[in-house]
Amino acid sequence: MKTYNKPWYWIPVLNFASGLPYAIIISVSVILYKNLGINNEDIGIYTSLLYLPWVIKPLWSPFIDLYSTKRKWFLSMQLLISLAFLIVGLTIPLSNFFVISLAIFWVAAFASASNDVASDGFYMLALEKEQQSFFLGIRSTFYRLSMLTGNGLIVVIAGYLEQEYGDKQKAWSYTMIVVGLIMTVITIYNYFTTPKIEVETAETKITETNSAVSKTEWVPNKSFAAVFASFFQKKQIGIALAFILLFRLGESQLLKMLTPFLIDPITAGGMGLTTQDVGVIYGTFGVLALTVGGILGGIVISRDGLGKWMLPMILAMHLPIIGFILLSHFHPSSVYYVYVTVIAEQFGYGFGFAAFMMYLIYLADGESKTSHYSIATGFMALGMMVPGMLSGYIQEYLGYGNFFIWVFIATIPGLILSRFLIFPTDFGKKTEQEKIN
Repeated sequence: MKTYNKPWYWIPVLNFASGLPYAIIISVSVILYKNLGINNEDIGIYTSLLYLPWVIKPLWSPFIDLYSTKRKWFLSMQLLISLAFLIVGLTIPLSNFFVISLAIFWVAAFASASNDVASDGFYMLALEKEQQSFFLGIRSTFYRLSMLTGNGLIVVIAGYLEQEYGDKQKAWSYTMIVVGLIMTVITIYNYFTTPKIEVETAETKITETNSAVSKTEWVPNKSFAAVFASFFQKKQIGIALAFILLFRLGESQLLKMLTPFLIDPITAGGMGLTTQDVGVIYGTFGVLALTVGGILGGIVISRDGLGKWMLPMILAMHLPIIGFILLSHFHPSSVYYVYVTVIAEQFGYGFGFAAFMMYLIYLADGESKTSHYSIATGFMALGMMVPGMLSGYIQEYLGYGNFFIWVFIATIPGLILSRFLIFPTDFGKKTEQEKIN
């Protein structure tokens, strides 16, 4: 039976459903565990391990492509994520909540990574090429809005409940239950609004469209092993992989210890902010700055090409770390210094990260671009996971002041490697015909 495709009804919420679990698992979990008394070393190592599903998702993504429909995959994964968050909320009051909640977050992380693969594939199947280009910005906008919800609204709710009940465990328990209920509502909405474009048969998957002619998506003849091997046969692959792994060496450590730094009391070297303060600063002004930076980054690359902007964008991404060095040494009493620093850091991150992602698109270009892009982002996640695991130990050994200096130094290898990358200087630049259109 034919289901009419109405992208405006399902694309925004489907992408919101990809970003919210990621924000909760990777970012909000750090705030949760910090508020519940987990030390920085354990926060760094165990929450960084939650990146692993995104690191290894290329290994099981072919199964999502070959078995069942992508719609069934993402609906099942979103339901599993909903249940996982509800269970995390129920386990927080337990004495051994840390181990149990981490295990459940792991399940949610695998489900979230699988949801991303299925949602991306569904997007490419459901829309024609011109529709994909049109809705690309919509996807990005709602993904960022989901990050705003996770890092902002959810954290603010937790902070409010902490003050209301005077019990952090109860506050975070209720907060995670709320997150689970939100994901449940989103899953139900996606069930009723996403089109049934795939019909399974024994040997093929038939893809229906709004046109009178149906398309058939045959199972590819090329094995995944061959696709995987071909990625490592690309030109400059050694330098490219080193760049991917090291580019975020500083950022991976910064992200894990930034929230503990903002929450820890001044006597421990932190800024002494409340959970609500962090939620408002990062989840509102920070994400808005991130969004503006990302939009501008895409505009300048499309106007001038990647070659002109690679170095300035990398510098824009890393130089704001100096602001955290100053905060950790001088501890200004006014919270507005924190606002300014976070806004600068998030804007620089959004602006600069566009160059990094554009290079990954260049690296994946060619035959099997979808699989190769998945492999490249897997290595990117690995470059975030391993340094993040060590960040807590490094911070405890160096103290916050010296830790941020080290983080700044850790950005240098990626900067140096970027100067050896070879790619067309006008890559990503709009053609004259595209500008007209």
